[in-house]
Amino acid sequence: MLIAGDFFDRRNIDPQTMNHAMIGLQRLKEAGIPVVAIEGNHDRRDAVSPHSWMRSFSQAGFMILLEPVPGDESPINMVPWSEEERAGSYVDIKGARIFGSHWYGTTANVAMSILSDAVRRARDEHHFNILLLHTDVEGQLSRPIPALSVEKLKELRAHVDYVALGHTHKRFEVEGWAFNPGSLEACTIDEYREERGLYLVEVDDERRINARHIRDYVQRPFQRLSFDVSGVSEPEEVHAGVLEVVRREARTHDPATSDAPAPIIEISLRGHLGFKNSLLDLRRLRDEAQTLTGALHVMMRNQSVPIEYAVAAGLDADTTRAQREQRIVEDLITRDTRYRERAREMAELVLEAKRRALGEDSPADILGLIEQKLDASARNAAARDAGEAAATARPSPGALQALERSAEKAVNSEISAVSND
Repeated sequence: MLIAGDFFDRRNIDPQTMNHAMIGLQRLKEAGIPVVAIEGNHDRRDAVSPHSWMRSFSQAGFMILLEPVPGDESPINMVPWSEEERAGSYVDIKGARIFGSHWYGTTANVAMSILSDAVRRARDEHHFNILLLHTDVEGQLSRPIPALSVEKLKELRAHVDYVALGHTHKRFEVEGWAFNPGSLEACTIDEYREERGLYLVEVDDERRINARHIRDYVQRPFQRLSFDVSGVSEPEEVHAGVLEVVRREARTHDPATSDAPAPIIEISLRGHLGFKNSLLDLRRLRDEAQTLTGALHVMMRNQSVPIEYAVAAGLDADTTRAQREQRIVEDLITRDTRYRERAREMAELVLEAKRRALGEDSPADILGLIEQKLDASARNAAARDAGEAAATARPSPGALQALERSAEKAVNSEISAVSND
């Protein structure tokens, strides 16, 4: 069994987690199945201590923990496993030579060339060479974080027959050569839809790989529910509404009639809250929902927004980024009574200034743009105000007659002046 890091989901674990790990490893040991592992970012030792739980398991004979060591000519060097010292960088089991590696994090792209050269020096062409690697790979994550590029990963291909990947909690493969099975269980509620499991890998005499993804075991069910608090004026109405959603939609579990795992349920409050957040008794709501469902755990997430802070209300999921940004800025400007009537115009100015700031425009040019737009906006506002005042003015009949007489006199004077000329 190969464990490509993150055997645990955190460095500091509680005693019960340790007990579960020990029981699983003991079963493998009694069955005569070697366990070969590397440390991931969650279970590696810290910078000031040589100890970790993975090293303890390795020293106790429950696993073979592989770690590269620094050498005289390279920061990454591969040394053979020593059963006496319970330490080493690679181990031979049957016809396979298995190499370990470290968690390289954001330096993975730089480290790959050095790691590839270290494997090249230690590989055996008569063995099936396997590398355990704990890393993100580009294209597999939605988060904008640095990841190992596929091209850098493929630098290993000349020296490695199979890469056993870890770290990313969903399943993916790279050209039938590098395999990431995903985590065995969901580590957060956000992962409950991801396909997870393990690979059963068979290699024939021609070094052809047959990797089957296995997930035929019972996984704990997850469920997400939501309740829109918009328009609800009292905390007790929210409480009653959420419980009604739970009764109508939530999974239920009765240990007396079902051997399946109890579900984990997440309940999210969304929309615009008409009162203070502090008036919501989320703990009572969680406890009552758990009693109604028999869930292992109910998570309450208050994602509602007090109405005075609401922005971009009513936008749907298909709204473009540009439209969403325009609406958010408009809503923020509307809170200032000085600019409320010109919110759209001001939002366009803000976004144009932002676009220029992200470009190559100088601060002086941007300031000039802002001054010009504000002056034009002020003139337009004054003209609109004057027009509205003129349109709404209602002169008396006497005033209208006086205006007509003045106009007639002015026209007659102009005619006389023309005749005299």
